[in-house]
Amino acid sequence: METRYKGFGLASIFLGIIFLLENLGAYRFNFSTIWPVVVILVGVSFLTAYFLNRRNTSFIIPGTILVIYGLLFLYCTLFSWEAMQQLWPIFLLGPGLGFLFLYLTDRDGKSTLWASLILIILTFLFAFRYVQYLKYWPVLLVLLGIVLVFKKGK
Repeated sequence: METRYKGFGLASIFLGIIFLLENLGAYRFNFSTIWPVVVILVGVSFLTAYFLNRRNTSFIIPGTILVIYGLLFLYCTLFSWEAMQQLWPIFLLGPGLGFLFLYLTDRDGKSTLWASLILIILTFLFAFRYVQYLKYWPVLLVLLGIVLVFKKGK
């Protein structure tokens, strides 16, 4: 049996036993605090599937997104969901890093590089919005816009 099926099979057995024990009342599984770890593990399994067979590049983006989002959810679960008011730009970072990792493994599509750069830059621009000592960063954005508007050339 192929390795990828074994891993999926073991994960199915583990989750099935946990949920069956909970349904039968033999074990009380507190899913409200552990679910971000499940999201991280699913993401890691996607990335592992890619590393086991480098042709499966379609696993890179969902794996990266799930790991990043799982870490965000774990942080909010452990500390405070009110932190999401400042941490929401990480929802842009997940796909941005996914596209970047896809570009680094494939190197064919410039569009994946541009998509990753746009999402990662937007993540940092929105995140810097909340940093008090960087409150004047939008001036750089205005200057960039002026340069692009008045740029001469092709």
